[in-house]
Amino acid sequence: MDIKVVGIDIAKRYFQIHAVDSAGNAVLKRKISREGFLELLSKLPSCLVGLEAGSGAHHWAREIARLGHDVRLMPPQFVRPYVKTNKNDAADAEACCEAVQRPNMRFVPVKSVEQQTALALHRVRDHLVRQRTGTMNALRGHLAEHGFVAPLLRGGLNSLMQIVESGDEHGLPPSLLSILKLLVDEIRSADARIAELDCRMKADAKDSESCRRLIDIPGIGPVIATAVVATVSDDDRFSSGRHYAAWLGLTPRQHSSGGKECLLGISKRGDAYMRRQFINGARSLVRIAAGRSGRIWDWINSLMTRRSFNVVTVAVANKLARIAWAIQARGTSWQPA
Repeated sequence: MDIKVVGIDIAKRYFQIHAVDSAGNAVLKRKISREGFLELLSKLPSCLVGLEAGSGAHHWAREIARLGHDVRLMPPQFVRPYVKTNKNDAADAEACCEAVQRPNMRFVPVKSVEQQTALALHRVRDHLVRQRTGTMNALRGHLAEHGFVAPLLRGGLNSLMQIVESGDEHGLPPSLLSILKLLVDEIRSADARIAELDCRMKADAKDSESCRRLIDIPGIGPVIATAVVATVSDDDRFSSGRHYAAWLGLTPRQHSSGGKECLLGISKRGDAYMRRQFINGARSLVRIAAGRSGRIWDWINSLMTRRSFNVVTVAVANKLARIAWAIQARGTSWQPA
């Protein structure tokens, strides 16, 4: 069978396959179960395989590559314009087959098992942080209904937790205290699990030479360093630091027409987790920049004289992303001067 390009739409139970020959004629259209998927591909000659970079796509890309095929992952938003009719599995597979042949198509590098394991550490930690934040807000809300309000940040929360753990000396009903202690226990349990993951993340950063070079950059710690190394392993994926910052969504969004440029806020494309971590690191720098001197500190203080705090924070996050890409891609180290 003359098959040159294969488009695949993956799902939980059934996969849709659309294959064409060298002339572009469809020679295979089949819906196949999960169990017989790899067996069918093993019988096909070596060809170009395209599929969307969705859930489970990296696993299947590695498995298909072991069979000798050239696998390309594509962002779903770039495949959608090639769907000719109503959206269904067969139309999606045909769109993948068509999109993977475009010379200017942007592809997603296939992640290794080690990269996905490292990113799972970040995702689980982020999930626990979100759960802890929700529990903290619930505790503050319930105590506010009884007249107990504390300042923001962890110091104010600790005072509320002491009120709950001190018993009924503050006039709260014992039945209410027993309920709120469940929230306090949940917060302390989340603290312990997040601290354990932080220790693992610091150990991973200490063992990686690339992470150690990134940690030397002001505003970048083990969280950002390990995330950058696990997310971007291909040095040729981005042509410049601005390309990397645009991939993170830290560059202005354009709405230009007729030769007139119109720049809006940041695009917020790409990995929201990575973008948030860079902004958190930049915020820590902007807060302590006043009174400091040096190349990056002078630049931050100069921005603060004419821009708001949040605008300066995003600008610093953009610069940190560019510096991180340059150090990782070129194998250099941070030079403060």
